Amino acid sequence: MNKIAKIIFKLSAVLLLIFLATGLLIKETSYQVKIQINKPLVEVFKVFNDSSKWQDWMPELRSVEVVEARPGVVGSVYKMLLENEGEMMTATKKIMAYVPEEKTTFYFRVDEVLKTDDYSFLTRDHVTIITKSVVCKSDSYLLQCLLPYFKRTFISADQKYLDNFKAYLEKD
Repeated sequence: MNKIAKIIFKLSAVLLLIFLATGLLIKETSYQVKIQINKPLVEVFKVFNDSSKWQDWMPELRSVEVVEARPGVVGSVYKMLLENEGEMMTATKKIMAYVPEEKTTFYFRVDEVLKTDDYSFLTRDHVTIITKSVVCKSDSYLLQCLLPYFKRTFISADQKYLDNFKAYLEKD
């Protein structure tokens, strides 16, 4: 029995070292998701950036409060109340870039997680294509170690939001 305990201890130590090394080797988790929407680019971009409509396609979003509205949009800050599996969370969303009908970049902060969502909009054959490039980081070293292991979950959630947005726009 003592031999089995030593093997389990050594295996646990190796797994712990691999987990802790993740935070040293992977400083940010990045990925990309896309959607095609059968609506004109002008309409898609306008609705996407209208904070009063966010709750219509983000089911977890409970409220949006404008903290700071800046002329020209860039620098505007929103406080968002989100419900995730019955737990309420507050997120701060700041607009970092805004090029009408081309690009919108948001910077999110939820607790110790920092996320940059860079949306590109283009049109091809009367279809609007949204490409979302995401970068996630954390202030917490242990959380930074954990983020890469949840990349598939993040991709799935972000694709779901884009799918919700598409369904919302194309429901007519």
